Amino acid sequence: MIRPGAGVPTAASRGVDGADPADVLDGTWHEVEGQRFVVVERAYRPGHRHGRVSVADSLPPSDGAWPTLDLLSRTPCRQGLLFVDLETTGLMGGAGTYAFLVGCAWFDGGTFRVRQYLMSSVTGERGLLLALAGLARDTGTVVTYNGKSFDLPLIETRFLFHRMTSPFAGMPHVDMLHPARRLWRPLGNDAPPAPSRLGMPMAESACRLTTLERTLWGFEREGDVPGYEIPDRYFAFVRSGDARPLAAVLEHNRLDLLSLACVTAHACQMLDAGPFGARSPREALGLGRIFLSGGRLDEARECFAAASGLQAPGLGTPAPMVQVEALRAFALVSRRQRRFDDAAAAWQRVVDLPESPVPIVREATEALAVHYEHRRRDPLTAKSLALQALTFGAGGGREGAIRHRVARLDRKLGTAGTATSLF
Repeated sequence: MIRPGAGVPTAASRGVDGADPADVLDGTWHEVEGQRFVVVERAYRPGHRHGRVSVADSLPPSDGAWPTLDLLSRTPCRQGLLFVDLETTGLMGGAGTYAFLVGCAWFDGGTFRVRQYLMSSVTGERGLLLALAGLARDTGTVVTYNGKSFDLPLIETRFLFHRMTSPFAGMPHVDMLHPARRLWRPLGNDAPPAPSRLGMPMAESACRLTTLERTLWGFEREGDVPGYEIPDRYFAFVRSGDARPLAAVLEHNRLDLLSLACVTAHACQMLDAGPFGARSPREALGLGRIFLSGGRLDEARECFAAASGLQAPGLGTPAPMVQVEALRAFALVSRRQRRFDDAAAAWQRVVDLPESPVPIVREATEALAVHYEHRRRDPLTAKSLALQALTFGAGGGREGAIRHRVARLDRKLGTAGTATSLF
């Protein structure tokens, strides 16, 4: 049992060879309800460089949040952003996993401030959580990377363990992993099939923060500690009191927070600029999907047109799967906006592209059959397209509906029985 205020000294609190862990990590000891933990603070000035960008390049507007942040969270966000990243005793979560390091960061004027809470032992967890709750009290929106699946559920579990309410409960939450996947994860055959060094598929490893900071801003970490080593370093610190291996863990956490802020700012700035904020067709496609999820159909349509090559804002030739997905998305949005001729033109391009997957070609062919039957009033062409859709096999239970369409077109053409004789 953990008693509040238990002052049993541990190896981690005593240090090794007389070296205080707080001094080793350039932090200070804090005490809440008799429980001690280390707090380390850093300030990154506006001119601090993070690869090709600086802190000044990532500053939010003067009111504290980007207008397009709501599109990334899909919920209205409030002013006052708090970036949160955890380092934990396990990478898989679970009731026995706790966060020994809670990194928090925010913009203070033109400065990016980082505050890290480090537990010297599990007996200090309640005090650390109370300090975290105090910091989060004035926060409007929390920003994480994979926080919906890992960070915030783990934090809520730890607050629940101590019979406290999480300060993040009900708070607007932006998980930047999902927008990053929409913007930068390779698609289909454009994604390398081989696994990465950590066993993660290359399409997924392309969206790791360390990968994004390298590809977006050319920032290379030197001497960074691998994530799988972090729990072992903490347990060694608890046993021995030697905090020196944790210095690299805290630096890893600080860089993650800085990259998270830069990725958030970059995505919001791209959304502010619309299709002209994209540097490639892949980014334009991702922007279109984000606009679409937010119900902004006009901006989504423009982005899909740019990604597919229907418009040419200087983004270069799209990769095959990017072009196919962009044409499909453009057609669906155009149909929702009742721009049926534009939708039909995009579906026809999907059919003509040799790289189009069979399910998408079947969808495009059926959509064209509907267009020619109901918009163009051309039952002969509509029947030909419907029969072509049947040659691709059943998809999503649509075969019966297509056969019904063929039979109806036969009646219109006065050629009943033709469809049956062909199959």
